[in-house]
Amino acid sequence: MSAIRIAVTVVSAAVAASRHPVVRAGVRAVANNPKARDAAVTVTRGAAYQAGVVARMIVRRRLR
Repeated sequence: MSAIRIAVTVVSAAVAASRHPVVRAGVRAVANNPKARDAAVTVTRGAAYQAGVVARMIVRRRLR
């Protein structure tokens, strides 16, 4: 499976999950709680950083 196809699959799954009513209720609950919001921001930033690390590894391998 190509990296582009995997990326499309991941994005499609994320969009589908974000539209689920339980997920939406959880997001609203976190938005109203400052401690939970700060924790969510920290976790999201960490996940984004790790995704960038993995992406750089994949790109480096393909360019060699």
